[in-house]
Amino acid sequence: MEYHNPVLLKETVDGLNIKEDGVYVDVTFGGGGHSKEILKRLGAQGRLYAFDQDEDAQSNTLDDERFVLIPENFRFIKRFLRFHGIKKVDGILGDFGVSSHQFDVAERGFSTRFEADLDMRMSQKNVISAYDVVNDYGEQELRQVFSVYGELKNAHALARTIVKARSDAKIKTSEELKSVLRQFLPKHKEHKILAQIYQAIRIEVNQEIQVLKEFLLQTPDLLDKGGRLSLISYHSLEDRLVKRFIRSGMFEGEPEKDFFGNIDVPFKKVGGLIVPSEEEIKENNRARSAKLRIAEKIK
Repeated sequence: MEYHNPVLLKETVDGLNIKEDGVYVDVTFGGGGHSKEILKRLGAQGRLYAFDQDEDAQSNTLDDERFVLIPENFRFIKRFLRFHGIKKVDGILGDFGVSSHQFDVAERGFSTRFEADLDMRMSQKNVISAYDVVNDYGEQELRQVFSVYGELKNAHALARTIVKARSDAKIKTSEELKSVLRQFLPKHKEHKILAQIYQAIRIEVNQEIQVLKEFLLQTPDLLDKGGRLSLISYHSLEDRLVKRFIRSGMFEGEPEKDFFGNIDVPFKKVGGLIVPSEEEIKENNRARSAKLRIAEKIK
């Protein structure tokens, strides 16, 4: 099975408007699909740096003298690029979410399809796993996780049920979690609701929203004038953050206007929202919720 089928491959790399001698960053290396396409368009003087914290992904590194794989979380993008002597780049690509490989390897615990220990860590260095969230978080903390990250209306009942069940015995596996929450999983909606529950726990385990915010805040300093962001999101929480940051350089509120009513923002959006074609979704069902936004550094 292919490690990861890159989503919106041409559109995402086109969005970077690649210069042959430019410096680019792929912050979600995975199976290397997007990175390979970037390298095809770079000349001998071009450079590509990629990030991936997942130990499995690091075995996919590319044998190309123009390429460097950094085995770290992209929340540290500025720190590790500086370690390599890079202060400015011409483009940054991000394909957020879970790779096909992570979903398909049962023991990683990302998929609702398999019986597995509760894990969901994108890096084995993570101190918190899904087991810790399910068994150690207080009822109010669990309610917040399900409500905010899973957008589940019955978050309170889910949290209360888990806390009650684990007082008898720890919840160790995906099947045990399903069993505990069975009353909330009607057959016609079981997959959808489980996906929301898993998404919520996974986002909490990997601090995905905090990581995305920390990353985005570093991009205005890293990108040269005219440099591009090309970012794919898979759920509304991520997409709203990306959209708002591109528009205003902020996550909340609105930027201040000067005396003439102008606002000073770091980016201008390039084109509109891009989503996969019906043909791509047919070939790769995991592309169905992908949303690509492209932005250019103004100055």
